[in-house]
Amino acid sequence: MKRAALIQRKTGEVEISGHLEIDGSGVSKIDTGLGFLDHMLASLSKHSSIDIELTAQGDTDVDDHHTVEDCAIAIGEALANALGDRAGITRFGTAYAPLDEALARVVVDLSGRGWAEVTLSLQRETIGDVATENLTHFFRSLAANGRLAIHVDVLRGDNDHHKAEAAFKAAALALREAVSETGSAAVPSTKGKL
Repeated sequence: MKRAALIQRKTGEVEISGHLEIDGSGVSKIDTGLGFLDHMLASLSKHSSIDIELTAQGDTDVDDHHTVEDCAIAIGEALANALGDRAGITRFGTAYAPLDEALARVVVDLSGRGWAEVTLSLQRETIGDVATENLTHFFRSLAANGRLAIHVDVLRGDNDHHKAEAAFKAAALALREAVSETGSAAVPSTKGKL
């Protein structure tokens, strides 16, 4: 069965459409109107091997907040839909990703419960056209709507672009492991449900 879902969200501030396929090859086509967010989402897709096609039209004339938040919500919802009952998945994923002097660690649990602990240690107020506070918010919104627990820690680094990108790459690698199929039909939980 194909693990895929539509990416859809429409509010008074943002309209998002697209498609997500878990068992892809990391192909992405992303246009959010925010260059740095496009870069991070392309990296998330590439290194998770999850195909993501996403177009967003948001109120970027106000600022980047709604577009970043709603893209995370829409991707999280699509990921949760594509995973279905989560039977046969590895569930947990852990990854480290360096980018030059920066090093990030991400641990994921596709538990069915949304929780995010995020320490990016960013110094600048913005990277490109995205407020750095919204990168933390991205991971929190992804966790809540994807029904997953995620711990994102930038362990070291000097360059904020490198730190943020290392975090997204580590998240991608951890997700890649967590969504991988075990060959079992069982739900990986003592509760019998995720």
